[in-house]
Amino acid sequence: MAFKREYEFELPRGFVDSNGNIHRKGVMRLATAADEILPMRDPRVQGNPSYLSIILLTRVITRLGELPIIDAKVIENLFTADLAFLQDFYKRINEGGDPVLTATCPNCEHEFIVPIPGM
Repeated sequence: MAFKREYEFELPRGFVDSNGNIHRKGVMRLATAADEILPMRDPRVQGNPSYLSIILLTRVITRLGELPIIDAKVIENLFTADLAFLQDFYKRINEGGDPVLTATCPNCEHEFIVPIPGM
C-alpha cells in the first residue's frame, strides 16, 4: 500500500468565483512542518491568530475546481460551512483523525471519502 500524500475532497457548498462558477472538488496535501511554522511570521497571523487557518489552507490545498490559484482571498470568501469542512478535513488527514476509506460509486465512478465510524 503506497503512502498517501494527497486527498480529494468535495465542499458542501463550493466557492463561487467572480463569474458565478461554483468550484467544489479539490485536493489537499499533507502538511509539512514548514506549513505550520512559516505562517506564524505572516503579519496577518501576528495581528489575528485566527487567521492562521486561512494561511494554512492556502498552503495545503493544491486544487479547487478550475481555479488557477488558491490564495487567501479564495479561502476568505468560502462559505462558513466550507471553511469548517476544510478545517476538519485538514485535522483528519494530518492528525490521524477518524479512519476513512476512498470509495468509488459503481454507477458514475465518482470517488469520495467515507469515514469509518467506531474504529
